[in-house]
Amino acid sequence: MANRFFDSTVMDKLRRHEPVSAAWSQAASNITAEIMAEAGFEVLVIDMEHSPVDMGSLISLIQATKGTGCAPFVRAPWNDMVWLKRILDAGAYGVHVPYVSTKEEAEYAVKSCKYAPTGFRGIAGSQRAVNYSMEKQEYYSRANKDIIVMVAIETPEGVDNIDEIASVDGVDGIFIGPMDLSTGMGYFANPGAEPVQEAIRKIEAGAKKAGKFLGTIAPNMEKAKALYDRGYSLVYFLSDSVDMAKLASQQVKEFQQYVTAKK
Repeated sequence: MANRFFDSTVMDKLRRHEPVSAAWSQAASNITAEIMAEAGFEVLVIDMEHSPVDMGSLISLIQATKGTGCAPFVRAPWNDMVWLKRILDAGAYGVHVPYVSTKEEAEYAVKSCKYAPTGFRGIAGSQRAVNYSMEKQEYYSRANKDIIVMVAIETPEGVDNIDEIASVDGVDGIFIGPMDLSTGMGYFANPGAEPVQEAIRKIEAGAKKAGKFLGTIAPNMEKAKALYDRGYSLVYFLSDSVDMAKLASQQVKEFQQYVTAKK
């Protein structure tokens, strides 16, 4: 038999607030997902909110991490019980729930991810998460405890309600979405604006006070280091699509400079 189907190593590290490396899977490519998992990223965050990933491709992306030690997390399209159920049934180890702005929305996200009596996640014995019925009882006994539920604060309302949101049992982590937050605050795609930075500090303080781990994004490892030093546990610092675009643009620029110099 293969390695254990559902490995909680990374989830345990996050709950201990240890630093964990993460990369975005946004190109809907099982090949790039496999490359990043094999490279040693501890978490692969499959993006279903802003990418072409559908349920069919989600399965192949999660399969690309199997046996590598890389935990597949998924950013859901929305805080919706059906989406969250299907994502977890596909075998996700954690969910990133976007646009959570109130305590009630946080409670709904948690309940959508938990089996009864804690929540109302639908139960089935045939899906990939239970290894197609071969590991049902092990998965059922561990899912409520092991699966990571991380909610994203991306609105001014979410900032105002951070203490209540972070207090919800079953919320493991608080993710800060700087681009949506800054835009919602009137600073279009400008998270560096001081009022936005002040809001981010408020979210950080609320999460830490409640004992939740912190997550966010960074454009590269250098920026990620500063965030880890500030107490973040989960930073997404590489994207298969964005970083491929950066590399391609740089290589073309170097080629054009070479051609120009030859003239």
